[in-house]
Parts: sequence; C-alpha cells; structure tokens
Amino acid sequence: MMTPQLWSIPVSTLTPEQLAEKSATLYKRLQDIGARFSKVRFATSLAAEDMVITDAISKTKTSIALFTLATGRLHQETVDMVKTTEDQYGLRIDKIYPHEVDIDAFVDQYGMNGFYDGEEAKKACCGARKIKPLNAALIGADAWLTGQRREQSTTRTELHFEEMDEARGIAKFNPLFDWTEADIWAYIKQESVPIHPLHLKGYPSIGCEPCTRQVKQGEDIRAGRWWWLQSDSKECGLHINR
Repeated sequence: MMTPQLWSIPVSTLTPEQLAEKSATLYKRLQDIGARFSKVRFATSLAAEDMVITDAISKTKTSIALFTLATGRLHQETVDMVKTTEDQYGLRIDKIYPHEVDIDAFVDQYGMNGFYDGEEAKKACCGARKIKPLNAALIGADAWLTGQRREQSTTRTELHFEEMDEARGIAKFNPLFDWTEADIWAYIKQESVPIHPLHLKGYPSIGCEPCTRQVKQGEDIRAGRWWWLQSDSKECGLHINR
C-alpha cells in the first residue's frame, strides 16, 4: 500500500518583479498602519504568513509589538520558533498564557482532551486558551494585525485589508489578505525567512498540537485543523468580531 503524499511547499510562478511589487505594497501597508495608530499589536502563530509579516515589520522598522498565544498545547517546534524568530530579527515576542482558573474550569467540565467531543467543547477550549488571552493581549491597543488570507478558507473569502473589530472596539488589519499561498512561499524563499519545521513535514496550517495534523497533497490547506469536525468549523473564534 502506497503512503499518501503529504502537502509540500508550493512553487511560485511570480517573477522577481511581481514579488518586488507585492513586497513593496506590504511594506507600505505596514508603514501606513504604523503612521495612523500608536499602539499596534501583531498576533503571531510563527507559521508562514506570520513569519512574512514579522520579516516585513523588521525591514520597515515599524513600531508594532509582537505577541503569541502560548496556549499550553503547542508543538515543541512552535515553542522553539519563538526564540529562533527573536534571535533572527532582534525583537521581542511576548508570550500570552491562559489563566489557570480558565483551564481548570474547562478540564472539570469536559476533560483535558474534551474538545474532541464536539464543536461546543472545542469552542470552550479555544475560549480559555486563545480568545481570553487574546482579549487580554489587546487591552490598550488601538489596532492589531493578523496573517489571514482570503485564499485560506471559505470563511475568509470576503476578507478585507482593514476591518473594524467590533468586539474589541479597535481596528483590525489583514496585510496579506490578497496574497496566495505561493506568494507567501516565494517571499520566504527570496528573503530567507525562517521556516517553521512542521511546514517541512506536511503541515500547511499550524495550531495546537492535539488539534493539528498533516495534510495530504490536494487537500484543503486547513483540512488538518480540527479535522474531526465538519468543514465549516475550521475557525477557533479569534476572528469573529461579534
């Protein structure tokens, strides 16, 4: 029986001129955000899109603070990528941890791995480990950035560069909203951006360790996220504004 071929980093057809134009547009977007807002924060997962934005923040010397949601269930490779990125760019990534009382409440009600039981439990786990910490990380911010792209999933096809985060009352920006997966990897190759080790092992999208798996060639790039749920349940709630 043949072993299924796993997702691999795509080859880009962008010309150097096209990539240079896309890069310049990205840099301009970040500079404009930095000029408009004084307290901008970027939530990085250390995966490919977020590494592109990190590289661009470094190149433009934009005063955007970086943080990551240290959920307590991340792959060791993701934990290690924090230091790799800090060392590469000479910047600080704040680690935002969930409150122990919230984790205890989840475990008491659902069990440590109760998120496998269904959508309600998954949302409760993400709420404790990701959404509440995100809310805390954005206190005092007047804008924040994400690495979301329209191409990533059916729930993101209407994504815009700038949105209003109604839930938190601040501006929200998706500077890579119109980039393709191939664009992302062309930039990473061109600019020698550090690559999360799991991307080299068949993981196009990376979240918490128990909720992320490898993806087969030809599958949707988010098929490995919460794979035990229906295809319309591929969001954790971080990007729901209301």
